[in-house]
Amino acid sequence: MRTVVHGDVHVHYGQIYVHDERGAPFEGDLAACFAGQRNGLCGAAVPGHLFLITGLHTGEVGFTAEVHPAAPPDGGGEDVVEASFRAEGRTVLVTWGGEDWWDLELAPGDYRVRYSGTAMDAGRARDTRLGGEPRQDSYLLQFWPAPPAADVVVRRTSEIAAYWHGFARGLPPPPTAEELAKRAEERRRAEEEARAKARHEQLLREWGGVLPPPAVLELPPGSLRQFAKADRELVAAAIAAGPEVRRALARRVAHLAFGRARLDGVGWIAAGLRALDEGAPLPSPFDDWTAAWDRLLSDPEVPRTLVRTPDGRHDNALQQAMAFPALFAAAHEDSAEALGQALSAAEHTYGDDRARFRAEVRAALAELTAS
Repeated sequence: MRTVVHGDVHVHYGQIYVHDERGAPFEGDLAACFAGQRNGLCGAAVPGHLFLITGLHTGEVGFTAEVHPAAPPDGGGEDVVEASFRAEGRTVLVTWGGEDWWDLELAPGDYRVRYSGTAMDAGRARDTRLGGEPRQDSYLLQFWPAPPAADVVVRRTSEIAAYWHGFARGLPPPPTAEELAKRAEERRRAEEEARAKARHEQLLREWGGVLPPPAVLELPPGSLRQFAKADRELVAAAIAAGPEVRRALARRVAHLAFGRARLDGVGWIAAGLRALDEGAPLPSPFDDWTAAWDRLLSDPEVPRTLVRTPDGRHDNALQQAMAFPALFAAAHEDSAEALGQALSAAEHTYGDDRARFRAEVRAALAELTAS
């Protein structure tokens, strides 16, 4: 036999609990813990929990908790009940509000629990025990390995125990396994529907209240999805055309951007465009991002023209710098990302004339799909 707790334990509201920490958090549901039971002193109807009733409402009661290798002799308490309990994780005896707790050190498995109370009516009559006052009621909680069985009232002496036994017997029976499974399924479906509704509402906010075609909606986060928020029909047509057409369209878009910025007439830049069209590795300096930009910004042959920024707040953005990323974008290994990045760079290149840009892209796409 192993004694885990022995001495005065502080109770509130005439309650103390046993909780298996692998179970759901204890919420103090009195009715749930005693539903379907004969006894009203040791509520064991919620797996992983014991709800223990004391006579004293508030203050210290005598309390002993023991773990036995086999069924111990009756300890002689005036009110005695038994129930079953299954331990899976760390099992603790805990007071109301978690003020104090003791590890019962139960090995995983099924146990029989005997809960014995003495002088419960005296504790009830005292209601509150202040410091220095004599002890009224005391309790013995015993565990031993045993298969699950129905709870029983071994002995009843006090009026308060009779009250709580009557309370337990007046409760509706606990839900059956089938009812619990049905409730769990209903909760799962409700949560799934709530998640779907939240996702749908989020998508409506993202797409301005009207969802795009499924092919656009299924695009992963990236430049093409972002561009679709401005022109979903164009993007939907590009998706339907397939990856090879998207790749070819990305190259056309790069040419549009470079033509608009008058970069295609600069020799070393024209060489980069030819490599892009041939599907060859981009030549120097395009094989080095920093070197390419340095040359763009330092080469006196590169034109210098200004366009309005994408947010419309400034009209001094260097058009050639807006266009330049389109060449790198069109060479991206993923055709959707290549097109999305190229579209973004090229549209910025056109400044305020975005309607013309989109019309030219649509014409290019129509030509590519027709051929």
